[in-house]
Amino acid sequence: MADPKGFLNHGREVAKSRPVDVRLKDWNEVYVPGSLLPIIGKQAGRCMDCGIPFCHNGCPLGNLIPEWNDFAYREDWTAASERLHATNNFPEFTGRLCPAPCESACVLGINQPAVTIKNVEVSIIDKAWETGDVAPQAPERLSGKTVAVIGSGPAGLAAAQQLTRAGHTVAVYERADRIGGLLRYGIPEFKMEKRHINRRIEQMRAEGTRFRTGIEIGRDLKATDLKKRYDAIVIAAGATTARDLPVPGRELKGVYQAMEYLPLANKVQEGDFVAPPISAEGKHVVVIGGGDTGADCVGTAHRQGAASVTQLEIMPRPGEERDAVSQPWPTFPMLYKVTSAHEEGGERVYSVSTTHFEGDEDGNVQWLHLSEVEFIEGRLTPKPGTERKIPAQLVTLAMGFTGTDRENGVVEQFGLELDERGNIARDADFRTNVPGVYVAGDAGRGQSLIVWAIAEGRSAARGVDRFLTGASELPAPIRPTDRSLLV
Repeated sequence: MADPKGFLNHGREVAKSRPVDVRLKDWNEVYVPGSLLPIIGKQAGRCMDCGIPFCHNGCPLGNLIPEWNDFAYREDWTAASERLHATNNFPEFTGRLCPAPCESACVLGINQPAVTIKNVEVSIIDKAWETGDVAPQAPERLSGKTVAVIGSGPAGLAAAQQLTRAGHTVAVYERADRIGGLLRYGIPEFKMEKRHINRRIEQMRAEGTRFRTGIEIGRDLKATDLKKRYDAIVIAAGATTARDLPVPGRELKGVYQAMEYLPLANKVQEGDFVAPPISAEGKHVVVIGGGDTGADCVGTAHRQGAASVTQLEIMPRPGEERDAVSQPWPTFPMLYKVTSAHEEGGERVYSVSTTHFEGDEDGNVQWLHLSEVEFIEGRLTPKPGTERKIPAQLVTLAMGFTGTDRENGVVEQFGLELDERGNIARDADFRTNVPGVYVAGDAGRGQSLIVWAIAEGRSAARGVDRFLTGASELPAPIRPTDRSLLV
C-alpha cells in the first residue's frame, strides 16, 4: 500500500480545466497541460490497495489499478507504464474517453469520493510517451498466418496489435480515409487530440501491422474475396447504424445525424476543410439525446459560434448522488453528469419528446415542437397541455445506435447469423457461425464503452490465435456474454 493514510489525509482532486472563454477559441483538449503531475502522487496514494479491489470488476479490461497506483505514488513511471500496458493497449484513449466504471466500483467510493483512477491512468501514459517507455514490440518470429481486421476503432486496433505481436501478419481495413474509426471522426478534438491516435498507429506500423484506408469491405472489396485472401478475419466494424427520429419534418434541411455532423468538424482540424460543410455558426442548435455523443455535439456547436444550444433528453433528470437502494455500490450509477461541454453553456431539458419539426418556405428547419412526457404504467406518455416549440436552425440526432451496418453487404456476403438484438452472433471464442471469421466490439456487443471495445478486441485476438496455431498465450479479459456491472 503506497500511503496507508492517503485516503484519510487527502481529498479528491481532479485535472484542472482551461477557462471556458479561452478554450472555446480553439479545439485543443480542455485540460490545463501538465496540471496533473504535481497532484497525481497524492491522488494515487489515496488508493487503499483493497483486499478485494472491486475496481477490477468495474473495469472489463481487468486493469491492475492498485498496482499502478502504487508505482505512480512512488514515481516509478516505467513500472507503472508496464503494469498499465499489461491489460490495456491504449490507456491514453481510455484515460481520456472512458466514463470510468472503475471509479464507481472503487471501495473508497462507499463513503467518500473515489480515487481519481482515470487521472492517474492518463498521467502514467503521458509520462511514458514523454520518457520513451512506449516502444514498438515487434514479434520475434512470424507465424506465416494472415489476418484481416475490418474496422479501425478501439476493438479493431486492439485485436490487430495483439495478433501482430503474436507473430501473425495483420492488415486493418478502414472505409474512411484515416485510421481510427469513431476515435478519429466521432470524438471531438477537445476531448482527445488526434495526435494520440497518430503515434499509436506509427507504433503499430513499426510492429508490422498494415493499414488499408479508403476500402469498404462489402462494397469496394467483397467479403467473400477477403476471406479467400486471409487465414482469419476479425469483424470490428462497430454499431454504426444510427437510431432515427421518424416524426413529421425529419426530411427538412438542417436535421442531421450526429455522425453526419461531428466528422465534418474533425475534418476541419485535419485540414480537409477551411470551414465545415455543416456549421452551427449563428444558429439556434438543438441536440436530441442526452448521452456523450450529444455532449460532443454541444461542445462542437459552442466552438462553431452557435447562437444558442439546447440539449433534449426524453428521460427524467438523474440524481446527483448515488441512491444506495436503487443504484447500490459497486454498480455503475446513472447520475447527473456535467461534462466540459456543459460547463461551456447551453440549456439541458429533460422529460421531453420531439413531436415534429417546422420549416420555412425553402425547406430549412426553423422550429422544433416538443411535449413533456411522464411515466404512466411503465411507458413514457405525452402530458396534455405541455406542447411548445423552440427555435431550431440546426438539429443533431444523438440517440444512439441500433446495430452494425447491414447496407454494405458484409453480413449477407459472409452469411453471418445475428443474435436476438440484431448484433453479429458469436460463440465463447468470439467466433461467428462462419469458420475463421470472428467479431469484436460493438458489432457483436451492441453500442458500448471504449473499455469494452478494447477488452473485446483483446479477447477476440486470443480466439483467432488459438484457431490459427492450436493454442494461445494472449489474454482474454472478458467473455462475449459478460455485461457491465449495472443494476
